[in-house]
Amino acid sequence: MVAVLLVLVNLRDGDAVDDARGPVADVSGSPEAPRGDLPPVEVDTPDVTPAADLACPVLMGQLPLELAGETSRLVDSDTLFAYAWGDPAVVLVCGVAPPAGYVVGSQGIVVNGVEWFVDTADPETVVWTTVDRLVPVEMRVPASTDSALVTAASTIIATTLPYAEPAPAPPAD
Repeated sequence: MVAVLLVLVNLRDGDAVDDARGPVADVSGSPEAPRGDLPPVEVDTPDVTPAADLACPVLMGQLPLELAGETSRLVDSDTLFAYAWGDPAVVLVCGVAPPAGYVVGSQGIVVNGVEWFVDTADPETVVWTTVDRLVPVEMRVPASTDSALVTAASTIIATTLPYAEPAPAPPAD
């Protein structure tokens, strides 16, 4: 009986060594790229203001790799405050200038707690710009695309960027 017990203990201890090593991983496939295979999007960004430098990193850190079913894309810009999703790309830039032509109280659209000024002057791109945040955020949406990404991003913007009373853009120099 002692001999059987020793054999069982040795077998169990041998299995524990195998379990510690675990199964061999299958590495024959290639990992999926977290941002898809689309080329980077070139994005013009404004100079970073002190307010943007303080507020935008919080927003950028909360933006997901997938938003409203669209995969994020790499961005080629002068700052870290630009992000893009989908093809054609919907581009978000934090820390832009307030929208020219915005009239307080008459032209805003509120989406998930964020007030946006919507510029439809360009037939190719609809430009959404927040007017009630410490720093404005702009989303450029191709005219052929719906506003689902703006709706989804609004929730993130509302929880990450402090509210500021809407004000008209300062006059151009």
